[in-house]
Amino acid sequence: MKSNQKTVFCLEERHGYLFMFNIEEELKLLPDKPGVYIMRDKSDTIIYVGKAVVLKNRVKQYFQNSRNHTAKIRQMVEHIDHFEYIVTDSEVEALVLECNLIKEHRPKYNTMLKDDKTYPYIRVTLNEAYPRVLFSREMKRDKSKYFGPYTSVAAVKDIMELLRKIYKIRTCNRNLPKDIGKERPCLYYYMGQCDAPCQGFISQEEYGENIDRVIEFLSGNYSPVVKMLEERMKEAAQEMEYEKAATNRDLLASVRQIMNKQKITNTDQTDRDIIAFARNKDEAVVQTFFIRGGKLIGRDHFYLTGVEDETDSWVISSFIKQFYAGTPYIPKEIFLEAEPEEEEVLSQWLSNKRGQKVYLHVPKKGNKEKLVELAKKNALLILNKDAEKLKREEARTTGALKELASYLDLPHISRVESFDISNTSGFETVGSMVVFEQGKPKKSDYRKFKIRTISGPDDYAAMHEMLMRRFTHGIRELEEMREKKLDKSLGSFTKYPDLILMDGGKGQVNIALQVLDELKLEIAVCGMVKDDNHRTRGLYYRNKELPIDKSSELFKLITRIQDETHRFAIEYHRSLRKKRQVHSILDDIKGIGPSRRRALMKHFQSLEAIMEADIDEILKVPSMNITSATEVYNFFHKSNNH
Repeated sequence: MKSNQKTVFCLEERHGYLFMFNIEEELKLLPDKPGVYIMRDKSDTIIYVGKAVVLKNRVKQYFQNSRNHTAKIRQMVEHIDHFEYIVTDSEVEALVLECNLIKEHRPKYNTMLKDDKTYPYIRVTLNEAYPRVLFSREMKRDKSKYFGPYTSVAAVKDIMELLRKIYKIRTCNRNLPKDIGKERPCLYYYMGQCDAPCQGFISQEEYGENIDRVIEFLSGNYSPVVKMLEERMKEAAQEMEYEKAATNRDLLASVRQIMNKQKITNTDQTDRDIIAFARNKDEAVVQTFFIRGGKLIGRDHFYLTGVEDETDSWVISSFIKQFYAGTPYIPKEIFLEAEPEEEEVLSQWLSNKRGQKVYLHVPKKGNKEKLVELAKKNALLILNKDAEKLKREEARTTGALKELASYLDLPHISRVESFDISNTSGFETVGSMVVFEQGKPKKSDYRKFKIRTISGPDDYAAMHEMLMRRFTHGIRELEEMREKKLDKSLGSFTKYPDLILMDGGKGQVNIALQVLDELKLEIAVCGMVKDDNHRTRGLYYRNKELPIDKSSELFKLITRIQDETHRFAIEYHRSLRKKRQVHSILDDIKGIGPSRRRALMKHFQSLEAIMEADIDEILKVPSMNITSATEVYNFFHKSNNH
């Protein structure tokens, strides 16, 4: 072993026994065979999965001279605690296993496809006597015929609806011809969109001819249906059946709309995918065009992460493995902007999945090269657009926090906690704690406080209780963590903010500073000073009001935090009020059940009128006696005196 190799020992459990894992010794035991290797960190998490023609040679490379390694690989090797491997019979088998493991475990240091999309297909059930046209998310090895994939679910549903209207294909799941005549025809028959084979109103042969026309249409031959609809429209118009003519006109317009979406790209009717990408630092956008029967039927883009130190060939290869491992349809040809690594193995794997030979090409000239260039231009447009979007997002979040830290002369602000009190004339006083991390709401850390010790509208006292409960809870959790020697936080309260934002000025800030002083905590506190319209006009910090530029991202961030704090507090208060309204205050009076409560409300019309009534007035209510009337009177008047 060279001097820069690391000798690592760790305990590995095998069959219930603990063994010492020595990386240096385990490297010597690697087999001279193809397979998949799995790198794990000290927590046993899979951090990388790779494929090798010869496991012995490939895995050893990671622990040899690191000067030839990319920064990502060097970082990954530093985190390897132990590894394992699975031997396969061939490199193709290793590739299949690698794809499955990457998709299942999504290792941190693998180049990852961020999107996990499934595409819709149109399925014609040719295994049935009376076939149906169905929506499908997968292709099965059955006797059905599949068309697609399509990139738009809406487009698939539009096509299916159009075919039902033109050819009147059944949509039911009845077992035909066994169930013919057993039940009444469905609504589609009465709407003129089904010929009711369930009633025997159309022969199997005639229905089969309609299915043949459906298949012809889905294969891209629109001429017969256009001609048929034009003839129907003319005939209906000549016979002055204008409503029927209008129906055929609308169907014809729908067909032409679908025709316009199908851009001719080649005359050889070959199914192929066009793949190109654009990259920026650690991310790449891959653009894919789907061509079926010589027509461009759709396109889609995907995001890859972890590409910064990788070659174009590696990026293409990683995308092919992850994308086609998850899609049921493999086209005959795939045009690429760069030759992938392991081209022969990839081609063999794709051919096995398709059941026919699949060709990988890098076009060098002509229309095919132009298609790849077009895909690349689209990928670049998406990447640039996303870069601008990310730039704007960064400015409004972390950028605004940096501005805030500079404004308050603080070294760093990552976590902000904002507090607010909500009540209605002292009724059901509640507090809310809203958390923003990196300039974004962290709703999992939001907390609600039902104020326990304060009665009446005393916002300062309520705020003192809420802040005291929030931070004493955090102190207890931290002490418990230290006692139990835990690395993982017990809860969100153990994480203290870099800045506390109070929904108010000097008074609220002083309450927060008082609590922090009592608990011997040092956290910056800032107040959101409002104008006459209850909008933040500045920040109160260290006994000074600091104005804020209303056009700045800082002002917008403070406003978002303020609005979110208000929303959260008010929603909590509203929910409590609703619960309280369900429980009437009259239910708390001894001897007043549901019937007497209803009688009281019907007689007096309002709770205020009951509170002001004397015993004689209450006795006028049906079902009330002297005992119950006295209880009602005493309940309200004793409460008022108190």
